[in-house]
Amino acid sequence: MLSADDPLPLRPERVLIAGVTGSGKTTLARRIADLWDLRHVEIDGLFHGENWTPRPSFLDDVRAFAAEDRWVTEWQYTSKGTDEILAPRAKVVIWLDYPYRVVRARLLRRTLGRSILRTRMWNGNVEKPIWRMFSGDPEENIIAWQTLTLHKWTERMPDVVSEQPHLLIVRLRHPRETERWLRAQAEASGVSIAPPKRRSRDR
Repeated sequence: MLSADDPLPLRPERVLIAGVTGSGKTTLARRIADLWDLRHVEIDGLFHGENWTPRPSFLDDVRAFAAEDRWVTEWQYTSKGTDEILAPRAKVVIWLDYPYRVVRARLLRRTLGRSILRTRMWNGNVEKPIWRMFSGDPEENIIAWQTLTLHKWTERMPDVVSEQPHLLIVRLRHPRETERWLRAQAEASGVSIAPPKRRSRDR
C-alpha cells in the first residue's frame, strides 16, 4: 500500500476512488480525470433514477463502462454487485481515509447546501428535505448512513489487498496529503492542476 509520498510506478488507466460518504470521492475523481485524461463516470448518476428510484439497468451500465480502457469512478454500491465488475478491471485504488471531523463537516456542508438551494443532481433528483437529517434510518438520513459505514473501508481493505493483488492502493489520510499527492502526479505528468476550493475546516 502506497502513501502520499510514494511515486506511482505507472500512469493509471482505470481508477477507483474509495472512501466514506462525504470524503470527496467525486471531486477527486473529476480532478484525476482531468489530470490523466480519463473518462469520469459518476456512479451515483447510473444508480439513481427519477425520484431516487434505483435504475434497473444499473449493473449493465457499470459493466459497459468497466469494459472500456480508460476511466475513473467512485467505488460505491458494493452491496449491489459492483465489486465483481469494477475491482478486477481497475488498476489503481485511491483510498480517502480522512479523519472523522473532516468527513462529517464536509457532508454536513454538502447536504445542507444542496437541500437549501434545491440543487438538481442525477436524473432530476434534489436533496431530501433537511428534516430527514433527524431521522434515525440510514436509508433516509445520509448523516446516519455515514455514521453506520464510517469504518467500512478500514475493515474491508485487508480483504481487498488479499483478494485483488493486482490493485495498486494509495492511502491518503488527510486532504492536505491529497493535495500534495496530486501536485506530485501533475509534476510527474508535466501538467498543471487547478487549486482546490478552500475548505477552511479541513484541518
